Amino acid sequence: MAENWTTLRELLLPEAPKRGRAIESALREAIRDGRLQPGTRLPSSRDLAGQLGVARGTITAAYAQLVAEGYLLARHGSGTTVASIDPGGPDIGPSAAQPAWRIDLRTGIPALSAFPRAEWVSATRSALASLTDDELSYPDPAGFLGLRTELASYLGRVRAVAATPDQIIVTYGAADILRLTLEHLRMTGHTSIAVEDPCHPGEREMIASQGLEAVPVPVDDYGLRVSDLANTSSRAVFVTAAHQFPLGVVLHPERRHALLEWARSVDGVIIEDDYDAEHRYDRPALGALQALDPHRVIYQGSVSKVLSPALRLGWGVVSDRVHPAMVARKRLADMGCATLPQATLAWMLRSGGYDRHLRRSRSLYRKRRDALLEALAHKLPDWKPIGIAAGLHVVVRLPHGIDDRLLAQALAARGVNVAALTGYATKGTFPGLVVGYATLTPDRLRAAVTEFEAAARAA
Repeated sequence: MAENWTTLRELLLPEAPKRGRAIESALREAIRDGRLQPGTRLPSSRDLAGQLGVARGTITAAYAQLVAEGYLLARHGSGTTVASIDPGGPDIGPSAAQPAWRIDLRTGIPALSAFPRAEWVSATRSALASLTDDELSYPDPAGFLGLRTELASYLGRVRAVAATPDQIIVTYGAADILRLTLEHLRMTGHTSIAVEDPCHPGEREMIASQGLEAVPVPVDDYGLRVSDLANTSSRAVFVTAAHQFPLGVVLHPERRHALLEWARSVDGVIIEDDYDAEHRYDRPALGALQALDPHRVIYQGSVSKVLSPALRLGWGVVSDRVHPAMVARKRLADMGCATLPQATLAWMLRSGGYDRHLRRSRSLYRKRRDALLEALAHKLPDWKPIGIAAGLHVVVRLPHGIDDRLLAQALAARGVNVAALTGYATKGTFPGLVVGYATLTPDRLRAAVTEFEAAARAA
């Protein structure tokens, strides 16, 4: 549609409305009807605010809302541009841009800005220089022996895991070892896997993708309720014993022993995801459950929460009787993981770089957690944080009468990304928010609590 215009004010807003919602609506309509074509670069918020005679914050808020809805794209260094949309509305297909949240409280993401880039580069150079020509050939599907050796030592020292290098499989993250484990269980006659309730939805999706049934078992203040597990027909269970996701509770010692007794009584298998065990702030973590029965517990971990999920490095510790079959499946699936990243991680473990990074990041995360807790105590004293002793998130229990899903939706409309606790449960749980704090500075976390307060007041 050809039009004579030189500024957005002439194109969109000839009457120059002063209200933010009117500006937002006018932009949305111009994108829908094609007056603003895909790829068009919009003025900076300062420039458009000057054109319209409004506060810059008004434009910033309008841009943020339209980015969240998929009408605009915002990329660092490239400004704000019009997204490609269907005539009936924004593109919500797989290629649509992810919302650019003003405050993103997702869980499971470490402080990526704190990734030890210089140390990783240095370790990569040292590792590459130390590799033999033969080690540059196709990798061992079980994993680079140097890394398996370092992992056996590290996990034994830090998590009391009982393992030799020959019992470890290096994988593309924790999801990869879980996939291998589920395939093995299905091939050996299992039809269902018990899971904690609430739990990460990805666990249930992964289990279903392998043709298995995910059987929910309630979690209380002491962890998985083993008595309820015994009432199911499952002979395998997935647990986050050190720091239950999302509630953050630790599996009580009595229940640890009860769980092991259950596994022995049904000839069962325990899959132990050592989620966030390395991020503890107030007291040392209990040793891994695997150490109490290495033959029945399959232990899994990764560097995704310590270093970065982009590395795609994880591992499983499995018994001698299971290891060959799972390695064979790994070989058929992808021929094994890339050697150089494994060698780099092995070098960092051996040189102490991994431990140094952990010490730095624990201090960073503790400060961020404390800032969040202090802000909650000051502004929302009736909102009760739980699971605060470890991890990269807290669950905030909401007062009676607040619907966490509606609150999360209201916060999303304000540009704040936070998950409702009830979205993680299949049989219901108390209302709460699952708040990831690792990626945000103390000031941004305090701003998030201010948004919580405003959204709750407006509800």
